[in-house]
Amino acid sequence: MKIVVTKDYEELSAKAAKIMLDVVKEDPYAVLGLATGTTPLGLYGHMIKDREKNGTSYAHVRTVNLDEYQGLPRTHAQSYAYFMRKNLFEGLKIDPENTNIENGMAADEEKECARYDALLERLPRDIQLLGLGSNGHVAFNEPGTPFSSGTHVVTLAESTVKDNARLFSDISEVPRKAFTMGIRQIMQAKKILILASGANKADAVFKMVKGEVTEQVPASVLQLHPDCILIADKEAAAKL
Repeated sequence: MKIVVTKDYEELSAKAAKIMLDVVKEDPYAVLGLATGTTPLGLYGHMIKDREKNGTSYAHVRTVNLDEYQGLPRTHAQSYAYFMRKNLFEGLKIDPENTNIENGMAADEEKECARYDALLERLPRDIQLLGLGSNGHVAFNEPGTPFSSGTHVVTLAESTVKDNARLFSDISEVPRKAFTMGIRQIMQAKKILILASGANKADAVFKMVKGEVTEQVPASVLQLHPDCILIADKEAAAKL
């Protein structure tokens, strides 16, 4: 795992954007694995500014997202489908037909997971962007998730619910279940870029990088990936 430590979040976002943009500019038909949450927002902002300034085309780029809350329609302001449209896709002028995310309103969980599994087989990711949960999760793969897992529905850990509560008006509104890409599928990406910002991620960063590879720290599996880059600001990297 290559480790890049930055002085602050802005530098983290700029360095992450360069890596993502290099992939897009090298292959106009690239498949991008994308993530939600607050950490990628700076990166996404840089990508939008680059398109506006340099005219980088996303006409043929395809995207797949890691996860989606169960029970939220695509139009809900806290759904990940809505998040991606408002924070990235509209700014990059990506054709919605080229974007993919789990259907949080799917009536049949198993059928939806099978659909997404098949989609991921057809769309191998050139790069997979990840955030890091304070408990070491990646996507919504909570501690204890088998490394062999495919797309599945997960009951969110209480720490994850608390982390996400800042985005809702009340913690009671945070969904308790979500669809998520599995760890096996994350590891299939050609390149992985994981971002960590803030002192509250320092323990997770240490366990991911220096700890044993264990399903109790899902992100630790990234030690086994042949092309993984961690970009962490100095607060998140403080215990390395």
